[in-house]
Amino acid sequence: MDLQLNGKTALVTGASRGIGLAVVHALAAEGVRVVAAARTPTPELAAAGAMPVAADLSDPATAARLVTEAVAELGGLDILVNNVGGGDGGLNGGFLDLTDAQWDQVVDLNFFATVRVTRAALPALAAARGAIVNVSSIGARVPHGGPVAYTTAKAALTAFGKALAEEFGPQGVRVNTVSPGPVRTDMWESPTGYGAELATAMSIPHADLLAGLPAAMGMLINRLVEPDEVASLVAYLASPRAAATTGTDHFIDGGAVKTA
Repeated sequence: MDLQLNGKTALVTGASRGIGLAVVHALAAEGVRVVAAARTPTPELAAAGAMPVAADLSDPATAARLVTEAVAELGGLDILVNNVGGGDGGLNGGFLDLTDAQWDQVVDLNFFATVRVTRAALPALAAARGAIVNVSSIGARVPHGGPVAYTTAKAALTAFGKALAEEFGPQGVRVNTVSPGPVRTDMWESPTGYGAELATAMSIPHADLLAGLPAAMGMLINRLVEPDEVASLVAYLASPRAAATTGTDHFIDGGAVKTA
């Protein structure tokens, strides 16, 4: 299906790997000109046809610079995909184990970085009657499914998307959220990622945790979600094909969440 995106422009954050890189591939394949922001741009981004930009969004001053650079490079902005996030490593303890510094780091990366980029991008998006897609997590709905600081930040991000849709809908800006379940990314698969840390905390081999994760999460597909599957949903929501869709939160979790 032609998503009617050819010639559109997009800024994607957290684009160097995993879901972000898959989104860049999906949008570029539809003819979108993409500025891809990452703390450390990779050769894969350039190979995907994107214009890589180094941007550490944990620095509050970076968001405005990034958007200014993207709008100048692209000549405007039709789509913003807020994928930046993470920082869930080292958080496998309980609530009482988390310091203020850890809360600040996780909430800033998973929530305030998106707030700052969105604030800077909204004038250009409103001029284009564009679309925002925020990448959250099913942890926002099932907060026991991850570190408390991470899932709390994602819950704020999901609520943020709904609030933006209400305020900026009259200006023609659509805002939607995509909430993946466990996705086959470094977060779960890397030997130094959250999955490996969780396996160590549970005293089981990392491979055993990954093999049992779909069943443990209540997924109905007996595998992790693929990054490309999330990217396809993001591309659709960003496209004119979804012109009547706004203010929504779309699960892509293999059936893990059992409630609407």
